[in-house]
Amino acid sequence: MILEQLPLARQLEMVFRELREELASIASGTIFVQIRNNIIGKFGIKHDPVATANGSWSGPQSGLSEQHQQVLHRLGILSLQRKRWTHGEIRFQFALKNNALLANVLMESNYNMANLLSANKPAAGRR
Repeated sequence: MILEQLPLARQLEMVFRELREELASIASGTIFVQIRNNIIGKFGIKHDPVATANGSWSGPQSGLSEQHQQVLHRLGILSLQRKRWTHGEIRFQFALKNNALLANVLMESNYNMANLLSANKPAAGRR
């Protein structure tokens, strides 16, 4: 399978499918997806495993249900419609509170100064 031929939405679907089991076991965290040239490279979850109330350990919590995961996936697809860059990162912060999913999307674009400087530099042998 060649990633360059897959639309970004399909790549994001593959990410959520790969993370399904891990998401089912955690109640909060941040999913990150790094994008270069509209291709997803590195992705994963930053866990927020310790939930405390009044300074004490809370009881065991279940993770995201299939329905919660579908909501996050739809949120991801909607966020792609607002993306106007080719290099960057999308982060999906989530937490379960009383079995309700709280979620937020943060999008970050990245640029490389070296690419800008080389684009403005005359080619070798030309002036």
